Amino acid sequence: MTRKAIYSGSPFEELAGYSRAVVDGDWIFVSGTAGYDPEIGGFDPDAAVQTRRALDIIAAALAEADSSMRDIVSVRVNLASRDDVNAVSRLLGQTFSDPRPTNTTVIVGFAVEEIKVELEVIARRQADTAADVAKVGQ
Repeated sequence: MTRKAIYSGSPFEELAGYSRAVVDGDWIFVSGTAGYDPEIGGFDPDAAVQTRRALDIIAAALAEADSSMRDIVSVRVNLASRDDVNAVSRLLGQTFSDPRPTNTTVIVGFAVEEIKVELEVIARRQADTAADVAKVGQ
């Protein structure tokens, strides 16, 4: 199987030469995803709101790859501040169910000051996922 690139339409994808996600066989690698909100033209100041938006963007990329959030096997959480660890962790805990993915959370500096959280995930498409994704669209 050849690799397939998935693009979200973000201008940063072309600028920085990356894909939102890459599908390689049953594996899906989703780039670091910040919670940019096009409705406000930027980032909500609340880390939990940014996290929810990033999860929505990731879910859309996975759906395009005939996958879903439950196929995620690993999450890397980049946070600008330790103060946001609990709020973001709670939201991730509500999002993922057993078997939960691995998680690495680190505190980082971002090039864009308004970014408080960025999520990067790896998913492995399961045999029944494509059928489940198709059912959602019906």
